Amino acid sequence: MGRTPKTNVCRRLSRRALGFFTRDAGVVQRTNLGILRALVCQESTKFKNVWTTHSKSPIAYERGRIYFDNYRCCVSSVASEPRKIYEMPKCSKAEKIEDALLWECPVGEIFPNPSDYKTSLIALTAHNWLLRISATTGEILEKIYLASYCKFRYLSWDTPQEVIAVKSAQNKGSAGARQAGTQQPGLLYLAVFRVLPFSLVGILEINKKVFTNVTDATLSHGILIVMFSSGLVRLYSFQAIIEQFMQQKLDLGCACSQGGTTGTVGEAPLGIPCNVKITDSPSPLFEVSSLENAFQIGGHPWHYIITPNKKKQKGVFHICALKDNSLARNGIQEMECCSLESDWIYFHPDASGRIIHVGPNQVKVLKLSEVENNSSQHQISEDFVIWANREDRNENLITVTASGRVVKRNFNLLDDDPEQETFKIVDYEDELDLLSVVAVTQIDAEGKAHLDFHCNEYGTLLKSIPLVESWDVVRIHWILSWKSFLYRCHLLEHVRISPDSPVP
Repeated sequence: MGRTPKTNVCRRLSRRALGFFTRDAGVVQRTNLGILRALVCQESTKFKNVWTTHSKSPIAYERGRIYFDNYRCCVSSVASEPRKIYEMPKCSKAEKIEDALLWECPVGEIFPNPSDYKTSLIALTAHNWLLRISATTGEILEKIYLASYCKFRYLSWDTPQEVIAVKSAQNKGSAGARQAGTQQPGLLYLAVFRVLPFSLVGILEINKKVFTNVTDATLSHGILIVMFSSGLVRLYSFQAIIEQFMQQKLDLGCACSQGGTTGTVGEAPLGIPCNVKITDSPSPLFEVSSLENAFQIGGHPWHYIITPNKKKQKGVFHICALKDNSLARNGIQEMECCSLESDWIYFHPDASGRIIHVGPNQVKVLKLSEVENNSSQHQISEDFVIWANREDRNENLITVTASGRVVKRNFNLLDDDPEQETFKIVDYEDELDLLSVVAVTQIDAEGKAHLDFHCNEYGTLLKSIPLVESWDVVRIHWILSWKSFLYRCHLLEHVRISPDSPVP
């Protein structure tokens, strides 16, 4: 039997209008995304610039919203032309928003206020206030004063859409205090909250008295990750640390006395006292040594990627099993490229357990699978490779001396030579299941870039879109996720749907 022909876009739209896809949950959504992917990738689809703006401050993007002026101005990128959703009043430098996360109401949760069901922006200000801001009006719905004993600067999800971690800047301490040997405050602090309604889990102090040569720490999925100057990375159970080292349970809005000061938890001037202080070295769940503390976990079953902790091993990646630290078969991956910028590797965001390894002229997608007749061991193999479009530029240069003698010498260009097409960005779009690759070629004084859409399953090139602006301009403003590019796909000009338009 031959391959079943794919239904074209017109037929799918007709079937959707008649309700042919409503019997199974999720089918309509998958159908819509299939239509969108077909429109984006078909050859007749053209893109054009519909709006241009400039900003002195960094530009952020999240789910169809573009943020300017340190999140004070919000613009929708979904409309036919971007429109302003709201603009918050001007504020002082101390009140500016330094970092923010977009929170969306989880399904099945019951909240006390109707506004709690709407999307919110969780923002951290320069003067240590944690705000919950309406994503549609810019109104401040909740505010919490964190503390005055450190400078909080970074927001991240511990558990996405459920638990946030607020990390402080590192406290280096004064030189005079270090020489005198007086007690210094913690190197950094982590404030952890459950979201909506806001409730405090605890504020954790990371200090050098317990962790000695610690350089940084972060929290992810209930795991405290601590990095040391020696290259060591240790993982701890955050819940176990809370249970063992919490000095006092604190509730937002309740009265509290700390160091002779009485106030309300979460309100100025008291804020939230540090209530989790580690006094003894906790037992680590896992530890490994890696160059520059580079460490990633992923795959099925769990594996991790490190670079051996030696400078000469830079660019060499080891893929090992988490359960017993055994190296996977073919688990040493090295691009063997001669370039100024290092190649990089990471687990594929599509949760397939695959691995993406990116170099200047190739993108390797690797798969992790069991060794035949040995289910306890795993191996790494190539799923597919995307190659840059370039010619072999390694040449034998010929020189003729004054005496007429011919001298040949080899001349090898770098793999990321600017005159050759070089990969700069690789990203994954989960809803359309596309790999996007940005490739750049230096032409004269400017670099020309193009955005390529590849099939995430097979690596097939589906569409290439040249970027009008030079790469020097594009890379400065490549802050917006290319997903915003797709959210505005209904702005396509000259889209023609013919009976032969296939749906991938």
